[in-house]
Formats: sequence, C-alpha cells, structure tokens
Amino acid sequence: MPTPKSPHSAEVTRCQLCGSEDRDLKFQDGPFQVLTCRGCGLVYVTPRLQGQALVAVYDENYWRSNNPKARGYADYAREAALYLKTFEKRMRLVSRHLPTTARILDVGCAAGYFLRIAQQHGHDVHGVEMSAAIAVEAVKALGAERVHIGTLEAAITAKHHAAESFDMVTLWDVIEHVPDPQSLLRTIRTLIKPGGRLLLETQNVGSRWARLLGKRWHHYKHDEHLYHFDPQTIRRLLTDSGFAVHEVGTAYAGKYVSFGFLAERAGRLGRIPGLLAKPLGLLRACNVYINPQDEIIVIAEPR
Repeated sequence: MPTPKSPHSAEVTRCQLCGSEDRDLKFQDGPFQVLTCRGCGLVYVTPRLQGQALVAVYDENYWRSNNPKARGYADYAREAALYLKTFEKRMRLVSRHLPTTARILDVGCAAGYFLRIAQQHGHDVHGVEMSAAIAVEAVKALGAERVHIGTLEAAITAKHHAAESFDMVTLWDVIEHVPDPQSLLRTIRTLIKPGGRLLLETQNVGSRWARLLGKRWHHYKHDEHLYHFDPQTIRRLLTDSGFAVHEVGTAYAGKYVSFGFLAERAGRLGRIPGLLAKPLGLLRACNVYINPQDEIIVIAEPR
C-alpha cells in the first residue's frame, strides 16, 4: 500500500468545512498530523492518500486485516452475527422515522448487514458499496439488482434511482472516510423524498472517551479516517449541504462485540492493557453490547 510520502498522497492545506488554513496540531503520529481547525473545530488528517490509492485501502486485506488497530477489521465477515444483532437493535430507532413499508438506500453498505435486517422488517432495500471485496457478500444475500458495486453516481445511473425516490438514506460509519463529504451529501439530498430522512452515524472526537484516550483512541486510523467530527461540526457539515438536523445522539450507537474484539482493541491502549485483556481472546464466542458514547447517530431532513 502506498505510504503517505508517496506520489499518491497529498498535504491538506485548508479545512474542508470552512476553508480556513489556520489550524492547531492535535498530535503527530509518524508521518501523519491530526489537526484541529481554528475556524470551525473540524479535526482532520494530513497527508492523505488520493484517488485510486485511497480506494485501494479497502481491498480484501482491509476486511481481514493483520493489523486492525491501524487499518480495517480483524475479520469482518466472521462477526456477521454480531452486526446483524446490532442492526436489529438499531431498527428501534430507524423505524421511528419510516413508514410501514419504506424504500431505503444504504451508502457504503459493506456486506449488507443493515439492509438484510431492514428487509426482514418489510422494507424495499438498496445498497451501494465501493469495495468489491466485501460487496460480493451483500450481492449474495440481497441480489445484484439491489446492490451496486461502485460509486453512488454510477449506482444512480445503473439502477435508475430517480430523484426523491427514497424514504431514507443511511450512512453507517462512512462519512469520515469520504474526501469530499459535501458533494456526497448533496447527491444524497436529491434522492430523498419530501419528508424523508438521512440517518448518519460517525465517531465523536469530542466525546469523553476520545479525550481520555488521546492519540490511543481506536478511531484514529489515518489512512481511512480522514475527518473526525463532533456534534458541532457534523451539524455544520449537514447544514451547509442542505439538510436540517433533527437529532444528534448516542442512543443506539453502541455495538455488539466479541470478547476477541475487546482484547484486540485493548492492545491499542498499550502493552499492559493488551496483556491483561489477552485472556478475553479465549472467550471469542462470547459477546456483549457496549456503548462508550464515542459515536453519534444523526437524523436529518433535506431542506
């Protein structure tokens, strides 16, 4: 994979959200700088992989990573049952904002776990996923007619998704990966019916857990997480992109995780926490619901 010093990367000189070039160094991690914009508070990473080099991050080694502390997942597909269990719980929130039978588009649908649960609840589901390595799992579960492998723009053309044709568009842990989030959100805005909703989940860099852990916070993965939002900056992003924000909260933003996952994440906190948590790996089949409240779910509506 290209390094940040390669021709495939570039320095970020201004804030994506407000355009300011004034920023403070939050911390340095190898060649990466994590910066806080003085103008609006957005936290972002420089340098950054560009174009196809960034797309290549999400190959098969992303979904079965030998270093998930820095990139991707230890074994995403192996945790399928826990993702399905998590989205079943989250449907309690999702259903509040949907008619009985809704048309849903999940952008960045990965293996389609959310869509599988939404379909079981009677909804007409569709997905878009850039990474062919994982999207094949969504195609197997839902059918090629419901899942597009590629960009949202290409999906709109290929699947003939008309303007104002979806009751809800979802972005689960996606927006922080996108180099130009405003462009993506403006495209999504055109697809949502009047009175429909955007549901977005992302990490909260302003959370107590993020502040406590500092640079050891497990969401600092610099090749993939380009931005780190908080409630203020995610509101501004959505408002600037043509949305009215209705809710920002941490309820239902937790996940069911295996004890093996907890052991792996503890290793990021340091050698001693990693050693203390290592026995959890022996209980890999066990799982628990955790919500450290360092992720937020946002409900918004096109203005």
